[in-house]
Amino acid sequence: MVSQKVVIQNPTGLHLRPAGILCKTAMQFKSSITFTFDRTTANAKSVLSVLGACVKSGDEIEIKCDGVDEQAALAAMVNAVENGLGE
Repeated sequence: MVSQKVVIQNPTGLHLRPAGILCKTAMQFKSSITFTFDRTTANAKSVLSVLGACVKSGDEIEIKCDGVDEQAALAAMVNAVENGLGE
């Protein structure tokens, strides 16, 4: 398992569109991908789970990837967040 902390950059946080982009990125990998925020663990492959975490701009999340392609998955997820998730 690999993990990395990253700060949400986009000004509106993880609302529907960025959550969808995050999920779409996660779905490209076989690994289990979750993130933790404020004692909540969310499945990055589920839009409802991501939205339920209520992550806002400036919040720090820890992305965790576990599986055969965990390194590539973590790099892609961190890159997506650092590039603003389409915003």
